[in-house]
Amino acid sequence: MIDARKSATLLVALAVLNCGLTFHNVWPTLGITWRGELSVELAMVLVVLAAITAMWGRVSSRVLTVLSALFVLFAIGRYGEVTAPALYGREVNLYWDLQHVASVTGMLTRVAPTWIIVAGGAGLAGALALLYFAARWSFGRVARSLQARGAQLAFGAAGAVLIAWFAVQRLNESMPRVPKFSTPVSNTYAVQATKMFETYAARHGSTSLPASPVLASKLSALDGSDVLVVFLESYGSVTYDRAEFLSALAPSRERLNAAIRETGRGVVSTFAGSPTFGGSSWFAHLSFMSGIEVGDPVRYALLMTQKRETLVSVFTKAGYRTVAAMPGLRQNWPEGGFYGFDDIYGAERLDYRGPAFGWWRIPDQFAFAKLDALEIEPRPRTPVFAMLTTITTHMPFTPTPPLQENWSRVLTAQPYDAEPLRESLARQPEWTNMGKDYVSTIGYTLDTIAAYLRARKDDNFVMIVLGDHQPAANVSGEGASWDVPVHVIAGRPEILEALRMSGFAAGLTPNRQHPVRISELAPVMLHAFTRTTATKAVGAD
Repeated sequence: MIDARKSATLLVALAVLNCGLTFHNVWPTLGITWRGELSVELAMVLVVLAAITAMWGRVSSRVLTVLSALFVLFAIGRYGEVTAPALYGREVNLYWDLQHVASVTGMLTRVAPTWIIVAGGAGLAGALALLYFAARWSFGRVARSLQARGAQLAFGAAGAVLIAWFAVQRLNESMPRVPKFSTPVSNTYAVQATKMFETYAARHGSTSLPASPVLASKLSALDGSDVLVVFLESYGSVTYDRAEFLSALAPSRERLNAAIRETGRGVVSTFAGSPTFGGSSWFAHLSFMSGIEVGDPVRYALLMTQKRETLVSVFTKAGYRTVAAMPGLRQNWPEGGFYGFDDIYGAERLDYRGPAFGWWRIPDQFAFAKLDALEIEPRPRTPVFAMLTTITTHMPFTPTPPLQENWSRVLTAQPYDAEPLRESLARQPEWTNMGKDYVSTIGYTLDTIAAYLRARKDDNFVMIVLGDHQPAANVSGEGASWDVPVHVIAGRPEILEALRMSGFAAGLTPNRQHPVRISELAPVMLHAFTRTTATKAVGAD
């Protein structure tokens, strides 16, 4: 009975150690599961422990402590490896991602209730402590069993066989994957080390960028019309690809379509491949404005040091006033000098005095209204090219602001009535089910655009609405594409027809038949803006 109990305890210890290095993610949650895989790294440790015991008679307490600490480190690495793609949609790059930990933590601490923050911190500390003591206990049981000569031989032989079989499987693809081995966690850290070295070398080396596309146009088809580029945060193709999202957003899209049609405008749409997923919106901004694909911080930083033609420079040469409204910008932005905007309105200059909505504070409707008051409404003036980056639809997608029908009130310190404001601010993020809040914020911003079109029904501007990236994978779904919708709303049919000839589809349902990258859109837009055929305004469809 005693031997059986010891054997069972040893099996439990080995299972704890093996599962801690081979678990997988339960998509798309923070949970984990085991799929029956084995750890070759654990096999190596068993061989080493058997050898140490055979030579010195025992494994010291210090060695077991170090092994337990390393086990925790490896378990953390494994967790990051399998969980990040499920939640964020891409692999981790420690060189860049660690730099955003502080800002992400700040965002979460501002939008999450205090009790959740405290409970989360305590839970994390408790989980790490539990993991360490579980590892320490497990290694202790293994070390104790190795006191027997037979156990030393058994563990050493079994470990050596597993290591050899793992090597054979890796060297010969035709070998059966039984037993199945998990990817070694040491490989995860090796990949991260390689990424950090390559990124550092590229950042301080001679990485080159491709030549800029031809960005030039007389803008004759615009005939002096304003152009508004609206980057809709986290607006991805998932809003069309997931049936429940498509259905939930149908009313907002119908209201937008009605506003387009009733104000004498038309719309064409397509999908474009974003250079980023789940974050790093500035990559999409720069790719669109410059015509150069920017999918990593190295290319971004390098391009920002160069003098290149952009959409801003094209419109500047044509006599337009060029401005950017960026409600999420809270600090100095020296990179903005690359674009050459005449003016940039960050959060401070937009001067929002209403109630704060989440960490990002400023509702999209206010950003539209303030940009309009500063740059669109004043007359007489030169035509305006404006880039607006929305922020309400940023994770964690709540609270959703009320939509204010009275646009002038949006600019006051009390933009909303008490009851709708109370209901809005009472909503808390559903961290395990963010899709509902995501759809709500996207619907709000689409309704905001519809309301703005009606407020400016007599203005013959061109509005380009495009997503910057898909939402994180816990919303967009497993294996989601990197595509984003692009809508061009205009009252000049020659522009819309030129875009249809370039692969856009009429209406708000984007075309998938002519795949294009965000970085390829600028020349397409400029070509459409060069057309000179004179016709009257058309409806939405």
